[in-house]
Formats: sequence, C-alpha cells, structure tokens
Amino acid sequence: MLDDSLKTQLKAYLEKVVRPIEIHASINDTPKSAEMSSLLAEIAALSDKITVVEHAGPRAPSFSLTSPGHDISLTFAGIPLGHEFTSLVLALLQVGGHPPRLEQSIIDQIKDLDGDFQFETYFSLSCQNCPDVVQALNLMAVLNPRIKHVAIDGAVFPKEVEARQIMSVPTVYLNGEVFGQGRMDAEQIVAKLDTNAGARSAEKIKGKAPFEVLVIGGGPAGAAAAVYAARKGIRTGVAAERFGGQVLDTMAIENFISVPHTEGPQFAAALEEHVKQYDVDVMNLQRAEKLTKSGDHFEVTLANGATLSSKTVILSTGARWRQMGVPGEEQYRNKGVAYCPHCDGPLFKGKRVAVIGGGNSGVEAAIDLAGITAHVTLIEFDSKLRADEVLQRKLNSLPNVTVLMNARTTEVKGDGQKVNGIVYENRTTGEVHTIALEGIFVQIGLLPNTEWLKGTIELSPRGEIVVDHHGQTSLPGVFAAGDCTTVPYKQIVIAVGEGAKRRWPPSIT
Repeated sequence: MLDDSLKTQLKAYLEKVVRPIEIHASINDTPKSAEMSSLLAEIAALSDKITVVEHAGPRAPSFSLTSPGHDISLTFAGIPLGHEFTSLVLALLQVGGHPPRLEQSIIDQIKDLDGDFQFETYFSLSCQNCPDVVQALNLMAVLNPRIKHVAIDGAVFPKEVEARQIMSVPTVYLNGEVFGQGRMDAEQIVAKLDTNAGARSAEKIKGKAPFEVLVIGGGPAGAAAAVYAARKGIRTGVAAERFGGQVLDTMAIENFISVPHTEGPQFAAALEEHVKQYDVDVMNLQRAEKLTKSGDHFEVTLANGATLSSKTVILSTGARWRQMGVPGEEQYRNKGVAYCPHCDGPLFKGKRVAVIGGGNSGVEAAIDLAGITAHVTLIEFDSKLRADEVLQRKLNSLPNVTVLMNARTTEVKGDGQKVNGIVYENRTTGEVHTIALEGIFVQIGLLPNTEWLKGTIELSPRGEIVVDHHGQTSLPGVFAAGDCTTVPYKQIVIAVGEGAKRRWPPSIT
C-alpha cells in the first residue's frame, strides 16, 4: 500500500521511537480489513519496536495503539490514509515515547484534567479540518490515561453515521454526547474541558505591559504585520481567536507565488512558526470585543474581560463564510446545511444536494460533489454564473447537475432532525418552488469579522474597514489589513502584502 518513498520516510520517523508499540487490530473477512492488515504489516516491517496482534472484534476494521506498561487508549476505526496518514504517524511516534511539539503549559493542563473522558471523532479522509482534531485527542490520550479516543472514518462505518445523524465532520462525541463540530486543536479542547482556563488566561493577560504594536487577528495579514514589526525591534503582540484564521479552512492553495501547492493547515502552521521565531507575544483563543482610545494608547477589551493596551493597533480580523440568512439555515446547520464540500461531501454519497452560489467556489463545489452525490442543483441569484469559463464548461458537461439562474433561496426545509428540502423563488416569474434533497452547501462569498467595530471606525456598507493606501483607518493610530478591509481581491498573497506595509508612527522606531 505504501510506495517505496513513503516507506523510506516513515522508517526514518520510526527511528525516533524509544519504547515498544503494540498494535491490536480488530478484523473480519471484508476487503477493508484485508487492506488494513496489509497496511499494518508494512508499518511493522519498518521497525523492530512495533508488533501487530490481530483478532476478531465488534468494530472491524479498527486498531488500537498502546505501549507495555503505559495506560494508553487510542484507536483508529477505519484506515487512516489521505489527510489522516499524518495522524497515524504522529500517533505511532507519541505512543512510542517521542516528545510532542506542544507548549509545556498545555501539556501540563492535559495531564491535570480531572475526570474520565471517552472521546469519539467522526472524520472523512478528504477533510482537511479533521486531522487537527484527531491528532489533538490522540495526543491527549497518550498524555492522560483517563482520556480515551476513537477516531472513526464515517465512510467505513456508515451505519454509525446514519444512527447518529452525523452530517458534518469532524464531529466529536464526549461520553456519548456531542462535544463539538469543526476544527479544534488541543488548546481549544482543553479550554472547553478546563472551566477555569478562561479566568487564568484573563489574569495572565491583565498583567501584560502595553505594546507598541498590537495585531488583532492571526491570519496571513496579521502574521505578516507581526513579523515586520518584530524585525524592527518593536514590542509586538498578536491576539487571535484562532491563529491561521480562514486559511485553516482552505483545501488547496495553488496561487501563492513560489509555492506551487500547499494546503491551508500546513500554510497556517508555517505562518505561526515564522511569527514565533521572533519576539512576538502570541495570545491565541482571544476574541476582541471592544476598541477604545485611552490617552496616548488604545485599549482592546477581550471576551474574557481582560484588556490589552498598545500605542498602535493593526486590525486583521479576516472574514468568514457568508450565510444565506433564510429561515431554517441556522436550525439545520451541520444537519444538512454545510459550508465545506471537501469536508462534508463524502457524508452525502448517493444523496441529492444543492450548492448555493455561482462563483468559482460554488461551481468548484458542484463539480466535486457531482462525483459523489446522486444529483447536484446549483442555485444562482444572478442571471449568469460568475465562475471562470473553464469551470463553467466542466460544470455543463456533467449529467447529474442542474443549474438554476435568477433563483433566490427563501427557506431551508427539514423534519426537525435534518434537511429534507430547499425553497427558492424564480426572480423572473415570481413562482416559488421546493426541491427535495438531503444537503445544502453554501458558497456565497465572505463576511468581514468587524461587527465589534461598528461605531468605532468607518466601515463600508459591506462591513469592511475603510482604509487608505497606507492601511490607515478613520481612527489615527489604528490600521487594518487583509480580508476585513476595503482592499479588493481577497487573496492570501494580497493579505500578506497588506500586512507587511509599514503601519506604525516614526516615533516608535
């Protein structure tokens, strides 16, 4: 299953293992079990510290990793290839005693968690958000014997997915109840489990001295701004709700000059690593809620009640997926209404879905989903599609796609548990139609994360921060960069450039 190049790389990684690893595999007579057995045999052949024991079991194919003398409960249900192969490699290293790359304070928090935690994570192999969750919970299971984790490939265990009505990945259960959906890292998971973490974080932040430059947001623009400020020897801080921002939800990046191809999570990790090479105070999981002027400083109030002070502020809060804003959308979010076709598309195999939006994102989503689902209906508000011509030609060649123009979505229908239809109005005739379906993928552009700034600085009718060619906002001393601003073309390369512009008064340097 593994090619020679991958085996060579894996063998080099496994040389870092310092203690024995036992793999207990649950198999049956299915092709998937045979595939899993083959994979595990290839892995075991690469290290004399790995042994595999096979047996019949209730959830097959699956396998658990442990080490003699250590109480570790970490299981993969399915075959972790694709995006999850890295999760498997990391699990092998960590179970084998290789130290994790995680801040010691978070490691200590994980070890100190008091309680019995049985986690189950449902993932799909095409989901770029899932590995962060799987890897975080696997590591937590290695560090704390009272934490157990099972990572489940929903495509291999469709009956479980159907029984639990899982329509979005990653979906995490804790002790049988839904714990969370979407991307989470270890720091975020621990913050949800440790009820005193927020208060401790607030107390720590309150004691910080004023910054010379404070960046709000940790996406490409914020990272670039922080690096360029720190390189000047300026006391710099970054407060980010999640470092990496919207890039974390990006599947493929193929237009960042000099990098022919990468994926969002890898790009975000590189951004954070670059920032941390400098003397930058990075404060993650911090949401800004208020900006005020206090003497010759600005104060930013965070959601946990703490306040940060700085001479200069750079706003790089980015944007998020725009919602339709129709009845039923919020009720059926993650119950048929989805925003990531790469992550959630496999859960709708053989079903009927709709894609809302005729730009590049919408048409690309429809093309991808057409290869998985029974039928795709693309609904576009305008009289024409806005996607590139090459994408439109591909879309029109697909036999299981219907394109509706001049159509305004008015309602998401459901049975109380999940989506079962969508209602749209023909803008030309005024006629209202209902389409029976099981999934709706919303791809209608971005909404800037600027609601908290209303009444403080000038915003455009679309909610974007109005800036001049220097990035200056309507409030002197406050600058902005990236997708949250009026600068056209929301692209990573543009956000990085905007963040790199010099944005602090000469008196600072």
